[in-house]
Amino acid sequence: MPSTSSSKPTTEQLEADIARQREQLSATVTQLQTQVQTKAVATAKRAAVAAGALALVAVVVIVVKRRRT
Repeated sequence: MPSTSSSKPTTEQLEADIARQREQLSATVTQLQTQVQTKAVATAKRAAVAAGALALVAVVVIVVKRRRT
């Protein structure tokens, strides 16, 4: 926390400010990680659904072709 007077901040004040900034940065990184993980999980689910749908279509095509022959 910056000093309100015109004097230079003490070592303790600088260390406290650095510690506070580290905590804020850590919280920000954690929030970003959560957002990225949430998006990755959603993307993986969509990919799994798409792969399942594609597999179902492939099975239907194979069954229909076999019945025609």
